[in-house]
Amino acid sequence: MSTLDRRDVLKWLGSAAATGGMGLVQSSQAAANEGDACGKTAPPRIKIGQIGVGHAHADKLAVYRNSPDYEVVGIVEPNEQLRRSAQSKAVYRDLPWMTQDELLSLPGLEAVLVETEVRDLLSATEACIAAGKHVHLDKPAGDSLSHYRRILEAAEKQRLLVQMGYMFRYSPAVILLREFLANGWLGEIFEVHAVMSKVLDPATRKQLGEYPGGIMFELGCHVIDLVLGILPDPDKITPFARKTASGDDRLIDNMLAVFEYPRATAAVRSTGIEVEGFARRHLTVCCTRGTFHIQPLDSPAVRLSLSAPITDSASGRSYKKGVQEITLPKFPRYVGDAADMAHIIRGEKASDFSYAHDLAVQSAVLQASGVPLT
Repeated sequence: MSTLDRRDVLKWLGSAAATGGMGLVQSSQAAANEGDACGKTAPPRIKIGQIGVGHAHADKLAVYRNSPDYEVVGIVEPNEQLRRSAQSKAVYRDLPWMTQDELLSLPGLEAVLVETEVRDLLSATEACIAAGKHVHLDKPAGDSLSHYRRILEAAEKQRLLVQMGYMFRYSPAVILLREFLANGWLGEIFEVHAVMSKVLDPATRKQLGEYPGGIMFELGCHVIDLVLGILPDPDKITPFARKTASGDDRLIDNMLAVFEYPRATAAVRSTGIEVEGFARRHLTVCCTRGTFHIQPLDSPAVRLSLSAPITDSASGRSYKKGVQEITLPKFPRYVGDAADMAHIIRGEKASDFSYAHDLAVQSAVLQASGVPLT
């Protein structure tokens, strides 16, 4: 078993070249510590606010409150019931609550986390872009591709970041996979398959049932983002949708999508009924010289199979012929997103995920969910 320590991971995270231009910069906390040790002044904290608490991932605000890069200056939630519920949570404690207009007009505000219910994500994001603010937009990017395209076009004209909240972009296992693919160590890709499942409680099923895209739209989008990063531009996407669980909710809870390419296929499965859903979340890339398997995605470990040994002269790391297990450090969600966003806002790097990539991902999400591209 190969164990990769934190220094190895930080090398990948700090080098875009090592990951084919898709790497995450070194963590801002580590950079801040290094700056303190050298007597340097830390850069000013980025003023950020949040619109909405209704999204399933809205509590990621804790990452930004704990980061040396950010100062959280306000939070918005027009729904009184949601606001009262949120005010009792530690993550929102002692924050000023305000209207959306009040937040967007705060002096010095640079960025906004958009964490509304899915139906309101795009309208809130459009208001932020119109106000000249960078945005972290939680997934999925609404159900109107034309609306999302309009937002991205406006953001690009103003050189504003619209960072999508896909959970695994900054996973050390995914970053390692990108390094293997960028260096051609695995050969030609012929098959990708991914699973993203869980068990949903009745209340969540009812809430998600209002969206026609079902569980693929809500949950499978996370791994569709990974698939499009590995195999872009599919020729065709075919959805297979089933409602398996009984009950009076409308949620399509058992879904498969097949992505077709000239020399490869990809299959994405997502369900809301799998008992072992979290443990079985995985991404597998099969190539002519090796197979790279990540499971589980939330606490990533890698099973690597190679037809020939590999030595990376740049890092000194080597991988043997045959099967090997690679253990990785704990992966905290959204810490990488927050760190990368800070570097982009400060002009220290460009985003690794283009507007075109994010638009293509959203188009694929809608097609894989059986939702018309409107």
